[in-house]
Amino acid sequence: MEPIPLPAYVHYELLLQFLERKTRFAVKRNSPQYEKVDQLIITLRKAVALHKQLEQSCIQANLPVDYRWSLNEINPEQINLPEG
Repeated sequence: MEPIPLPAYVHYELLLQFLERKTRFAVKRNSPQYEKVDQLIITLRKAVALHKQLEQSCIQANLPVDYRWSLNEINPEQINLPEG
């Protein structure tokens, strides 16, 4: 059975850090935009929790998981290494 592709956790972390460290400070506190940023951060944290639940259900079902860093797969046979 082929492993189930899941995004690497670093994708969530990058978005969360960007929103928490940059975006949140760029908008005024108590503004509608600040509230939207907070809602987005909460939603991403929920997505991470759901991701972990999916991962656990795969483990319990003995389904292999493959953490992906990109949508682009690199097949080792396709890599052309210089000779010599």
